[in-house]
Amino acid sequence: MVRSFRRVALAAVVALSLAPLAACAAGNGAQTLKIEPDSQSATVGDIQVQNAFVLTQSGGPATISARLFNNGSADQTLQAVKLGGGQSAQLSAAGGAGGTITVPAHGTVLLGGKGNPAATLAASGESLRDGDVQSAVFNFSSTGAVSLPIYVTPAAGFFEPYGPSSLPTTAAPLPTDTTTPTGTPTDTTTPTDTTTPTGTATPTS
Repeated sequence: MVRSFRRVALAAVVALSLAPLAACAAGNGAQTLKIEPDSQSATVGDIQVQNAFVLTQSGGPATISARLFNNGSADQTLQAVKLGGGQSAQLSAAGGAGGTITVPAHGTVLLGGKGNPAATLAASGESLRDGDVQSAVFNFSSTGAVSLPIYVTPAAGFFEPYGPSSLPTTAAPLPTDTTTPTGTPTDTTTPTDTTTPTGTATPTS
């Protein structure tokens, strides 16, 4: 009984002695302040790809959202984005023009969101399931390939402003007039002159 009491007392003393240390650990240098966001990033040369996600929507296209950094002294272009399943994204600049996306020197570009460049994927189907992790490759003009795993998540909540619904839509072409005339000529009159020659002369000798 005495030994049990001594053990409880010793445990209490140890707990009290550790309390100030725990309080210090919550200061400016606490490890909890160094927690990184739950997203992948990769750096190759002057290029860094950060906060990359595949954002899906039901029954429609998907988009890739990411922050691209160029720490070099020359512009670079994002030329392609490919996923491990063989899917390639269709790139379009902020103005909607296709082709490549320029990342300026010492600058940054956000993929996805209203008024930003976009990387669009075809309808997700079975190859893009929410909760999966895809292997993505971002190809740049000078740096080359930057590979990293990215999460597949619905474009909802925080991600909604960066998803497929935020992409600019092009105006649908106006229908062309392909109608054919259905009316028929109404003038069905026929010539009324039904006279026949009246001359019955016969040749004379």
